[in-house]
Amino acid sequence: MRRSLALVTVALMAFASRPAQAANVDVRFGGFFPTAGGSLFADDASLYTVDPKSDFDSFYGGGEVSFKLARNLELGFHIDGFGKGVDTHYNNYTRPNGGEIFQHLHLEEIPIGFSFRIVPTSRRAKVAPFIAVGADFIYWHYHEFGDFIDFSDPTLPVSSDSFFSDGWNGGLHGSAGVRMYLNHDFAIVAEGRYLWAPLVTMGGDFSPNGPGLENKIDLSGWSATIGLHIRF
Repeated sequence: MRRSLALVTVALMAFASRPAQAANVDVRFGGFFPTAGGSLFADDASLYTVDPKSDFDSFYGGGEVSFKLARNLELGFHIDGFGKGVDTHYNNYTRPNGGEIFQHLHLEEIPIGFSFRIVPTSRRAKVAPFIAVGADFIYWHYHEFGDFIDFSDPTLPVSSDSFFSDGWNGGLHGSAGVRMYLNHDFAIVAEGRYLWAPLVTMGGDFSPNGPGLENKIDLSGWSATIGLHIRF
């Protein structure tokens, strides 16, 4: 999550350094709710005391610079960040003394992309609903560390280890929201968005062990945010 927030902060500083070229600047915060499909999260739910469809829900935030292309049409460029760690342990296995075998699972996503936004109201409107579609280039990082069972050994030994995989993947998004203007230059913005990305075959420590044994991670999910819109 620190990496996500650092990249968002750098991007926002870059936005602020070029206000003369920006028609609008948005800063938003809220929550991200991963779809958590794919074989990786299915395996996590089977092995550990974790529900990926709810336990990875977490804080989400970012920023955007947008420009007016035509009447009621904007083009925006954004960077957002999400990260969540979950403490868990095996569902059906314990140590010889009955103690739990603990792990920590961590997921990060940083979507960087653009949106075409339709705002079907005039600049004088106090309430301005909008819809948007766009594309993203998503950096992701998944990490597991803690104590793990070696299932390839019939004695099922337990040892400390760490596994990670990361990469980039393309995605698409659609969103809808509303701007509620406090005055000519400032508005409160509420937005709901769905980010879709195809399943990714993981590499690194999660590389395939053979045909049909790929670990696939799902980066899709819903977000709900509220933020500040500044018009120049």
